[in-house]
Amino acid sequence: MKKDVRKAIIAGNWKMNKTPSEAKALLAEIAPLVKDAGCEVVACVPYVDLAVAIEAAEGTNIKIGAENCHWAESGAFTGEISTGMLKEIGVEYVVIGHSERRQYFGETDETVNKRTKAALAAGLKPIVCVGELLWERECNITEEVVARQIKLDLWDVTEEELKNVVIAYEPVWAIGTGKTATAEQAEEVCALIRACLAKLYNEAAAEAVTIQYGGSMNDKNADELLQKTNVDGGLIGGASLVAEKFAAIVAAATRN
Repeated sequence: MKKDVRKAIIAGNWKMNKTPSEAKALLAEIAPLVKDAGCEVVACVPYVDLAVAIEAAEGTNIKIGAENCHWAESGAFTGEISTGMLKEIGVEYVVIGHSERRQYFGETDETVNKRTKAALAAGLKPIVCVGELLWERECNITEEVVARQIKLDLWDVTEEELKNVVIAYEPVWAIGTGKTATAEQAEEVCALIRACLAKLYNEAAAEAVTIQYGGSMNDKNADELLQKTNVDGGLIGGASLVAEKFAAIVAAATRN
């Protein structure tokens, strides 16, 4: 990590876990464990947990994020949530384009781009997820796949807006599988993402972007991953649901 150049962020992605009462209890456990964190700490929680989570995080250093948003301000989009709704209740971050959204709910790079621009327009900080399938890695086209996603997902995002964008590199083959990219693989692709950003914008803009690694980062492998220059934090799945494990990852980010 380069904390002197860009922000280190450890964000939990709770996915479809925790009722409101459970969310309140988990945040109460996490808060004292991360109070001296040397990085930004974020919990991205299910929609029904947001209000409780924001209340529970008040007075702590934990920021609250949502797991998705719609691109329209309002309208006939049953089951969706707008950026304005998130902003008004105090949400700061929002995960966009997670591979599970792409796989199960028809998310495309076009809709990721629309959601990203809507989030930025509302003053939210999008955590934009990119990553290759196992087959794509085996075919040796990881660079092409990820570069294409970056170019499409950030289409028409200005250099000024880019300052509020976080990129999460999540190799799809390592999400929820227990498999993890090696620290070298994570560093290689995060560096490729930064190089792609430099071509789209410029070196200075690319250097300032926080690029997280996601994909089974846990309390055991966090130190090794976070020692890499271009890995600026993590988007944490399963380990974010256990206070001690999540705190250990935050501690690793603080050390490195």
